[in-house]
Amino acid sequence: MKRLTVSLLMLGGLLVSLQAAGAASVDSAYTKILLDSCPLIEAGDEEEGTFGGAWQCPGYKGEGVYVAEGDLRMFVSFGPDAANEPAAGQTLPNFNTVNETLEWRLRGGVPFATILRWFPSLDEGAKTGSVLIVTQLQPGGGTCQIARIDAQANKNANDLARQAADTMAGSFDCTQPPQIIGNPGILY
Repeated sequence: MKRLTVSLLMLGGLLVSLQAAGAASVDSAYTKILLDSCPLIEAGDEEEGTFGGAWQCPGYKGEGVYVAEGDLRMFVSFGPDAANEPAAGQTLPNFNTVNETLEWRLRGGVPFATILRWFPSLDEGAKTGSVLIVTQLQPGGGTCQIARIDAQANKNANDLARQAADTMAGSFDCTQPPQIIGNPGILY
C-alpha cells in the first residue's frame, strides 16, 4: 500500500509538472500588415512638407497595430493606446520599410512580444539590409523595442529573435535602447 501511495504521489507530481510546462509553453502566430487595407488615422500634408501618415491595422485577435511613416522611416507600435507607447517613436536611423508578416509570441495564447523584419537602406542605391526587431507588449508605457538582430549577419537570426522575445519581454526597461543581439553587422 505504501508503494502504491508513493507511486500515485509521483504520478500526481508528474502531471502537475506537465501541466505547468504546458501552461508556460510559447507559441507563435502570424498576421499581415497590409497598409492598403488599414484605416488611415493621420495623413501627412504635402503643402506643409510633412509626408507619410499613420494607420491602425488589426493584429492577432484584434490587437491594435499602429504603423506610421515619416521622413521615409517606419514606426510600429501595439495595443489600445499604441500611438502613445514608446515603440511609436522608435525606428532605425536609416530610411526603412517593414515586412508585411508579423510574428506574435504567445504564452498561454496571450501575446507578449512581436518580431518584425525591417529593411533599412544601406546606400544611395537599391541595397537594403534586413533587421529583425523584437518588441515587448506591455500596454501603459512598456511597449517598446527590446532587441535588434541583423538578419544578414546572423544565420540563426529568427532563433535569436525568438530567444530574445521569450527571455527579455516583460522585464525590459523601455528607458534603455534596444539590445543588439548576435553579430551586430550594420547595427554597430
